Amino acid sequence: MVLPHTGVVHLPAGVTEVSSELKLPEGAHDLTIVGDNTTLHASSSFHGRAMLSCRNCRRISFRNFVIDGNRPALERPMPLPPTDKSFASVFPNNGILIEDSDGVALDHVDFANITNFAVLIAHSKNVLIDHISLKDSGSLNAKGRNNTSGGILLEEGTEQFTVTDSVFRNIRGNAIWTHSRYMSPRNGRGKIANNQFFDIGRDAIQVGHATQVGVAGNRGSRIGLAVELVDVENGGTPVGIDTAGNVDQSVYERNSFDEIDGKCIDLDGFHDGSVRGNTCTNRRPPEDYPFGHFGIVFNNASIEMRSQNIVVEDNELDGMKYGGIFLIGAGHRILRNRLLHINTAHCNENRQRFGCSVLGEVEVLETGIYLGSHAEHPDPARGNVIEGNTISGWKMKLRCIQAAPGVKLSDNTIRKNTCTDE
Repeated sequence: MVLPHTGVVHLPAGVTEVSSELKLPEGAHDLTIVGDNTTLHASSSFHGRAMLSCRNCRRISFRNFVIDGNRPALERPMPLPPTDKSFASVFPNNGILIEDSDGVALDHVDFANITNFAVLIAHSKNVLIDHISLKDSGSLNAKGRNNTSGGILLEEGTEQFTVTDSVFRNIRGNAIWTHSRYMSPRNGRGKIANNQFFDIGRDAIQVGHATQVGVAGNRGSRIGLAVELVDVENGGTPVGIDTAGNVDQSVYERNSFDEIDGKCIDLDGFHDGSVRGNTCTNRRPPEDYPFGHFGIVFNNASIEMRSQNIVVEDNELDGMKYGGIFLIGAGHRILRNRLLHINTAHCNENRQRFGCSVLGEVEVLETGIYLGSHAEHPDPARGNVIEGNTISGWKMKLRCIQAAPGVKLSDNTIRKNTCTDE
């Protein structure tokens, strides 16, 4: 199939077998690829970086067709890329690959059985992904763990992007995420909104090395419950909304997840932003969550940031296996959160059964809100306001808010919190 530089391409109805990468001409512009009950199906001998690809494109649109990546025939074990390589340079057999482009739109494109990434967009801008569906995708590493693949990846300084009103089912790795290497530009000015996630092996959403990203109104269920796929060797604990690298001026709001075998929200690298009005609910016994964790975790793995000036307000965390909020850093405001049925593992009374100790500090996992001295790097909790929170659960009246050795509760403003046992 020869694709033009510009105009409209009408894909034929029915199933079209694709054996090699369909490359749009480099520099293609004002081009629409539209289907009519069309399925592009990768043949068992398919060879290429992606089913459809384009570099240096401008104003390209894909609409109304299906891509079936034939994962059962094409999947091979794939490790995570080296830290100096982009994902686009390493992973083959993707769905749509866009590089160095401006103005990319996907509307009502459905993906199934994609071997690696359904959509991989690198160093591009003005990206709109709307009303897509994606199912049964992603490969594994040599140990049979997920390698982050399966969903939508925006990397290497992609900016002005939107991913909305889409549905993700049975994705082995991350469903929607941004990523950049340490020396690459950060991703930015993006929106991830009103998407639905079911049976995700790693993170439903990850905001990685980014600025000015809004994550709002997303819904998810059964995150990380395929225990055998969790990437334990590389610390790939499943998360509803994850963060990595240096992330600021971003807002996570009005998102809702249930049945998470991991963390509700991870703020590793997050600073100078807001987390508000989110809900996470686990209803099963603690044994059903082998990777269960805190509800919200502050962290500081990136050397480019300090954990500071985060507003965490009006969130509800119900049924967390261990504590509600793990806090480090300064200038945070922890306001009016509802932490209910916290510490279902009954730490530390069930220490032999569940472990119940991390960072060498026995009180970490038994506490509603824990003020830590460090995460990846030292950063004691000080100068924070913790006010108006409702905290209930196993021995929460006694263990409601506690501090790590060397951290003083008095160095923070703590007032008007309600702590009760269940």
